[in-house]
Amino acid sequence: MRNRAINKKTELQMKRFNMRAFYAEFDEQRRARGLSWTQLAAEINRPFETTPSIPISPATLRDMLKKRSVTSAVVLQVLRWLGRTPESFLTDPTRSVTEGEQLPEAGLDRILRFDTRAIYEALELERRKRGLSWQEVANELPGFTTSMLTNLASGPLIGFPRVMTLTQWLGDPVAAFVRSRSR
Repeated sequence: MRNRAINKKTELQMKRFNMRAFYAEFDEQRRARGLSWTQLAAEINRPFETTPSIPISPATLRDMLKKRSVTSAVVLQVLRWLGRTPESFLTDPTRSVTEGEQLPEAGLDRILRFDTRAIYEALELERRKRGLSWQEVANELPGFTTSMLTNLASGPLIGFPRVMTLTQWLGDPVAAFVRSRSR
């Protein structure tokens, strides 16, 4: 009973990352700049083209809405290109973006990535502070299992929009967990 009440409360407070609005924005910017999907991918990839990262393909960008989850690195690079924050695409039109939500400057030859280990550590700290088991935390986070949460400690990739659930539960901006890396 307690978990159901917590989950209901959490769901009411959490905002969804609006993937359709995100896609519409970068597609609109692509068209306004007269870019093909190939040109858009090249422009987004340009800042980190000398890193060992795998470049984002035009098909990944074009077909984003066909997927349930998109690799966070792709979304972060598009957000970087747009000059927007992930929070600016939450389903809450009255909300304004705060300064602490700005993604870090990546600089040349750098790519934005989530520090999943830092997310895990923040989850662990909050879990202990609230006296919750990992199962209880998973019950509060729609779409997550216990193993999905604890596996963050080993640094796997995490997808959008799922990561937005974690940062909201923690009460931290996404930027707190984004790092600029050379790969």
